[in-house]
Amino acid sequence: MIRFAIDRTVSAVVVLFVLLLLIFTVSRAGGADPVRGYLGANASSEAIAAARERLGLDQPLFIQFGQYLQSLVQGDLGLSLSTRRPVAEELARRIPATAELALWAILFALILAVVFAGAYSLRGRVAAGIRFVLFSAASAPAFLLATAGVLLLFAQLGWLPASGRTSFGPSDGMTGLYVLDGILAGSPAYAWDAFQHVLLPALAAAVGPGVAIARVLADGVSGSMKSGYAQTARSLGDSELTIVRRHALRNASSPALTLLGVQIGMMLSSLVVVEQIFSWNGLGQYLTSAISAADLNAVAAISLVLGAFYVLINTLVDIVLAIVDPRVRLS
Repeated sequence: MIRFAIDRTVSAVVVLFVLLLLIFTVSRAGGADPVRGYLGANASSEAIAAARERLGLDQPLFIQFGQYLQSLVQGDLGLSLSTRRPVAEELARRIPATAELALWAILFALILAVVFAGAYSLRGRVAAGIRFVLFSAASAPAFLLATAGVLLLFAQLGWLPASGRTSFGPSDGMTGLYVLDGILAGSPAYAWDAFQHVLLPALAAAVGPGVAIARVLADGVSGSMKSGYAQTARSLGDSELTIVRRHALRNASSPALTLLGVQIGMMLSSLVVVEQIFSWNGLGQYLTSAISAADLNAVAAISLVLGAFYVLINTLVDIVLAIVDPRVRLS
């Protein structure tokens, strides 16, 4: 198991390096001129040339990549050409917001997957109607679910807020995760308010992945319940619930966990849109403004952070999958 974890970690490092190379190449090879966006459309040719030399953008790409790697190792992600501030400072302010939203979305997706899997296993017309609703929800993009949630739960019913992270102002906690900071500070009101703000955007991002995982999990459990070992367990007097808990879920969890890694990547991409709808001051909003301003340093840094999070999650999923199903270690 330790060797498997080491192999997956080394593979993750290699993938991150390739990802970094691709991000750098695409950002530098794009048609937008970051220097003109930095100085303004009315800047003279002499000022543009001087700024390009000062920023090191007049060097060959391989030299720029080497300098970028050296700066990255030192924790320097460059200067944001749109905000005129170090990119590292901007990321430090915004990563906790996106991390909190992503973690809650993943948690909700897992909970919804288990609940929806139970709904898929039901029989009758009511169950068919439930499956139709779930399938329709999974087919809807995140921005449509987010918009529908705002119109229904905020505008019509007034149950949940539709923008921002809290009504009390920024958290003074160490983590930057407002719900957790409220709990650690002993402020239930702050934690509850922060949870109400994160609930709607997290659900909008979680419904699609949750339904997709539920379908795979339900199919796996259904197939396992018809297997030979399930019939043997019944003959030995085990209840259906015991068979599901001890045997079916364990065997059905492997494909569900594999799909979880893929769905998390799709969820991260949807967060960019979700953050815009709910005015969530995270990486999604920063990425949108950076792209519009041709801020190459910011775009590269945000893409690297999101890619690293995706690679990390998939590495952890592979390790958990190897624990659940030892056959994975032999593949």
